[in-house]
Amino acid sequence: MATDPILTKGLVDISRHLTKGELSSVDVTRAFLARIAEVQPTLRPMTRVFAKEALAMAEAADQRRRRGARLSPLDGVPMTLKESIPTEGSEVTLGMPRRKGAIASKDAVVAHILREAGAVFLGKTNLSQAMLFHESRNPLFGTTLNPWDPARTPGGSSGGEAAAIAAYASPGGFGTDIGGSIRVPAHFTGTVGLKPTVDRISNLGLGAAIPGQEVIRGQIGPMARFTRDLVLLLDVVSPKRCAALDPRVPALPIGDPDEIDPQKLTVGFFVDDGVVRSSRAVARAVLRAKDALVDAGVTVIPYDPPHTEEILFTYLGALSSDGAKTVAAALDEDDVDPALSLLLTLVKLPRAARKAAALSLAVVGERVAGRMLEVIGEKSVAELWALTRRARELQAEVFSTWRHLRLDAVICPPHATPALPHGASRDFTVGGALSMRYNLLDFPAGVVPVTRVRDDETTPESPARERHERRAARVDLGSAGLPVGVQVVAPPRREDIVLRLMQVIESSPILDDERPQFPLR
Repeated sequence: MATDPILTKGLVDISRHLTKGELSSVDVTRAFLARIAEVQPTLRPMTRVFAKEALAMAEAADQRRRRGARLSPLDGVPMTLKESIPTEGSEVTLGMPRRKGAIASKDAVVAHILREAGAVFLGKTNLSQAMLFHESRNPLFGTTLNPWDPARTPGGSSGGEAAAIAAYASPGGFGTDIGGSIRVPAHFTGTVGLKPTVDRISNLGLGAAIPGQEVIRGQIGPMARFTRDLVLLLDVVSPKRCAALDPRVPALPIGDPDEIDPQKLTVGFFVDDGVVRSSRAVARAVLRAKDALVDAGVTVIPYDPPHTEEILFTYLGALSSDGAKTVAAALDEDDVDPALSLLLTLVKLPRAARKAAALSLAVVGERVAGRMLEVIGEKSVAELWALTRRARELQAEVFSTWRHLRLDAVICPPHATPALPHGASRDFTVGGALSMRYNLLDFPAGVVPVTRVRDDETTPESPARERHERRAARVDLGSAGLPVGVQVVAPPRREDIVLRLMQVIESSPILDDERPQFPLR
């Protein structure tokens, strides 16, 4: 396996070396392309590799640098993009065989800005079929494996991006997030990622599984190994630059995280949301992150998140309001992933059948599963409007609670468990409720690695009652050594606070002995 030290460097470090003339873009690009060739046969993070194109982009960047005409801090820096982010001349399939051969005629806005900035596109990364479950598997590109444990998923739907970054096949790039699709993969792979507030940076041109669904909107966001690299990506793909190309983006700058004094912040914390009890390692990670913040002078207080179940069920009810007709039409007679197949089957059940099944589940003590079955499925226009109204009310009520408590941010788990075994997402949707919450509320949220699962944390502290608790217990078995992250959340348009707190946790000396670092091997 490759041991090239270039591979361990992040975007900021690569940019610095290029600026000083210590490395060439061609050399860096060749190193990452060689690493991709090594890991692709086993981990399968990539859907397409732009080998020839990347080297041409790198050579052009080196020529600009020799002329003293550098375009941006990302000029000549290699990166990857999720398959759903169009680049001119490449496929955007969302893992659906029916879309094979669907070639993008132009770049999405973010890809366009990155190309203008001189970034080098190494290739596209894998995702879940239709981007609707927390794995990265589909009939077109197969299953992406987690570098920490091949029996586990790197998460989804941006799991290919996270796996490539964790395995040193990419220094960073962009994914998308409508229900934890950036944050869950970051948590599962020991990397970092940020879901900005919707339209903080442009979503124009992105592939979508449910186009036109706008109660809960997906958002593109940066992914990397270091928080400083997220800051760099957002500096280049800035709201001001996006606003010139996308009317939905306000030209309001993202503040500089370095200008925020952590000792003036008040942060709430919680270890589970009452829907799914968090795994022992996941709960400990939040407490260790709390310790790191307190050590840095941050005021940290307990926080009881309001409306946890209602937010989850409003989220699920809104996304399924068309009875899965849009996704089903896109899939047609295609091969359908088992996780997606079960979801489509449940959503398309007649309302009477779903209610009867939900009642039966409640009778045998499966309250959460029964409630989930009750809320999904086709809605009338009036019902959809009522859901939309309630979603906006919930956002306002949570924001009001934060104001009352004078909270600047909250730390909490990104997912109830560490990385799932392959196939486990099929019946464990509620495990991601902790991330879905902040998609409905539209609060910016990031994930930063904190620790790894200990041997004594692989069994539950109390007996499982409902099926989702039994699933969580099965996930924990054999999870020792897996990375565990913490989610950092701030009010809308305060990405600077999220990034500052991620930096504090990431650099905390009290976490040095336990912070996960995937070995280059």
